Amino acid sequence: MDDKITLDVINKNAAGIDIGSRSHWVAVGQKDSQIKEFGVYNENLYQLADWLSTHGVQTVAMESTGNYWQNLHAVLISRGFEVTLCNGKFTKNIKGKKTDVKDCQWIQKLHSLGLLSSSFLPDQDTETLRTFTRHRHNLIKQAASATKKMQKYLRLMNIRLDVVVKDVVGLTGLKIIRAIALGESDPNKLASLRHYNCKKSEEEIAKALHSNGRKDFLYALKDELDTYEFIQKKIRECDDQIASKLDDIIGKDPEKGEHYIDKKPYKRLNKNTPKNIDINLKSYQMFKGIDLMAIEGMSYNTVLAIMSEVGYDGIKKFKTAKHFTSWLRLAPNNKVSGGKVLSSKIGKGSSRLKIALRNAANSIGNLKDSTPLRDFFHRINFRKGRVSAITATARKLAVIIWNMIVKGVAYHNPEGYLYLDQKRKLGLVKRMRKQIDKYGLTNDDLQLTKIQ
Repeated sequence: MDDKITLDVINKNAAGIDIGSRSHWVAVGQKDSQIKEFGVYNENLYQLADWLSTHGVQTVAMESTGNYWQNLHAVLISRGFEVTLCNGKFTKNIKGKKTDVKDCQWIQKLHSLGLLSSSFLPDQDTETLRTFTRHRHNLIKQAASATKKMQKYLRLMNIRLDVVVKDVVGLTGLKIIRAIALGESDPNKLASLRHYNCKKSEEEIAKALHSNGRKDFLYALKDELDTYEFIQKKIRECDDQIASKLDDIIGKDPEKGEHYIDKKPYKRLNKNTPKNIDINLKSYQMFKGIDLMAIEGMSYNTVLAIMSEVGYDGIKKFKTAKHFTSWLRLAPNNKVSGGKVLSSKIGKGSSRLKIALRNAANSIGNLKDSTPLRDFFHRINFRKGRVSAITATARKLAVIIWNMIVKGVAYHNPEGYLYLDQKRKLGLVKRMRKQIDKYGLTNDDLQLTKIQ
């Protein structure tokens, strides 16, 4: 009996790189002479690529450490190397073996034996779109922070605008805050700025707008208002970049531009949804005639997240829907020992797409009308609770989306949106008639109405 255990070399001429913030350690073998340290400047990255070429390296493995890997990854790809970008938890060495030199040797050994799997990376166009959408999300968070600070200073001035309006940066709230910043202090004049769609009356709003006259809080309120409006301007500029990039992606494939779909009036426009982009049409064109908005609970922001996080070509990299849901951390991570399932918890990690799908699942759970997904949500909710129902429904959404895009299977809702749309239109007509009778408005005025 052979007492030696051998492992076959899968990747010949392989190298391992330990990524660092100040330097990169590279190993093309297990000998000390086959290890070298390089800097992080641009010229150092090209020297690293040249050194790999002189040693006949064809494939390279590296950890996805922070964002330090991105420039080196781009240089190696441009030089024609096959690059495997792997998660750091798959390259951990045994205890007591933690140095930069041993790390790059260990990565090189694992990669040579074919024990490392590559992380998902979108194509260049999707990555650019992802940068814009993620930056936009950060801007929205900054705007929300400025909004909270405005609410704080309004409360300190004893102006309880947050009690009488649903959103202090809505149509009514912003008008009143701008007037306060300009020096208006008369509660009745401020209340007269009320939008006609606001539920509270002018008299009730006026009672909440008596200020204590603190000048320091007024200065801070003005400053936060300027910050909020500056961020809103930046969000609009970012929307223009997103629209331009979507047009560029669709324009590269003539087949995509041939598709057209009508607008969906029953889909609600969130205040954080890009206003100058027809996401319904753009997604229909990008996915070549696949209508993701046909799924109940899918918002414009959710579809934009799918386009920017994985894209049309990216989602096809997953062999099956199970691979896709596992990557999203929406599939149970079963741990079996002794023939028993010890644990089946969902894996840790929340990507932006996973969060978007969970938000969509939560919206499905809030639907009043019966649909297949809504009924599924409530069955899980009854048995295991709302958190499990959100996760299970998000996973089902991911499976539906993968099958729609990869296999070209159209989503069919037996209940349909027609009946629901007719009910909503009937309710909208009734509200419009009440507003016309009460305020003497015209249809043109109602077109500009934003529900408070």
